[in-house]
Amino acid sequence: MNKTVFITGATAGFGEACAKKFAANHYNVIITGRRQDRLEQLAETLTSTYSVAVLPLVFDVRNRDHVSEAIAGLPESWKQIDVLVNNAGLAAGKDDFAQASLDDWDTMVDTNIKGFAYVAQAVSRLMIPHKRGHIINLGSVAAKQVYAQGNMYCATKHAVDALSQAMRIDLLPFHIKVTAIHPGAANTEFSTVRFKGDRIAADKVYEGLIPLIAEDIAETIFYCAALPAHVCINDLVITCTQQADCFYYDRE
Repeated sequence: MNKTVFITGATAGFGEACAKKFAANHYNVIITGRRQDRLEQLAETLTSTYSVAVLPLVFDVRNRDHVSEAIAGLPESWKQIDVLVNNAGLAAGKDDFAQASLDDWDTMVDTNIKGFAYVAQAVSRLMIPHKRGHIINLGSVAAKQVYAQGNMYCATKHAVDALSQAMRIDLLPFHIKVTAIHPGAANTEFSTVRFKGDRIAADKVYEGLIPLIAEDIAETIFYCAALPAHVCINDLVITCTQQADCFYYDRE
């Protein structure tokens, strides 16, 4: 029987790339997101290209009732989840602390912390009876360092780091692996969303770099998921060669 992966934020970027990577390796795929048209298009691509079963679920991770209903309401054949790629998240705005939008702050907290935790808890409850499973949480280099105008985004990713450690400890008796993946500069929709559609500002983030792309992170995530049952990578920071951390770059 094929294993099953559950991927949040699958309509673009890391999530979409992970869906294709796991499907290519014969996983059945549960894909979630807010954009129904994109989910349906991805489901069709995965089914036709890789001949795997695909279940698209449209919901917003910020709504805890919808999260609970969607996961508790999974068909029995989909409830044995082997891997959760807990990917849904975003940055909204990049402003000095005193001028930052409170709406942006709420969006990041509700998505990156609360929604992230809602999904992880609901899926972990399906894994616990089987005493196996793997939760892979998407953090950021911003989970390790705080940079100017990163305020609430950095705070939410520090929370992801802390919650990943907490999950690893609390789920230890159930042999559930927990891995936190912390990417650096990656050229996806991330910066376009952060700068609210301003392509010039978004492109400037990657100026002079050969940045990571979504497929690089998907390869790394799949590598972690494919390790032997007794091996768990707890925490991994990944950057492009020209980036050392949040502050040091070698731009050409």
